[in-house]
Amino acid sequence: MIGFLIALLSGALMSVQGVFNTQVTKASSVWAASAFVQLTALGVCFGAWLLTDRSNLMQIFEVQPKYMLLGGAIGAFITYTVIKSMETLGPAKAVMLIVVAQLLVAYVIELLGWFGVEKQPLEWRKVVGMVLTIIGIIIFKWK
Repeated sequence: MIGFLIALLSGALMSVQGVFNTQVTKASSVWAASAFVQLTALGVCFGAWLLTDRSNLMQIFEVQPKYMLLGGAIGAFITYTVIKSMETLGPAKAVMLIVVAQLLVAYVIELLGWFGVEKQPLEWRKVVGMVLTIIGIIIFKWK
């Protein structure tokens, strides 16, 4: 149950953050806003680490395979693409498409067992759910 609530909170925070970041972009530029977002995220994470964890930061570099360290770089492009999609589509449409893309890619990762994720069998109910979600977006967009 806690995982469910955390996931809901994550989605809500991502939507609010996207709107905030899009507004910050209006006062500067997409890359300046993205840099500020990443810098403030670093500050919050570092502060939380100081207050709670204090594990050896250098252990991060022991991760295998090394390409897993690209998460932060991917995060910069996530910030950029969220800002641009919200700017052009509006928050609701952008978030719907972002969530469907996340769901599709996450399911493919599970099906193929990519990136060290345990491979899962194809389940038709999940495919039907995905199709219904896409139909929902079409209905939402329909004028």
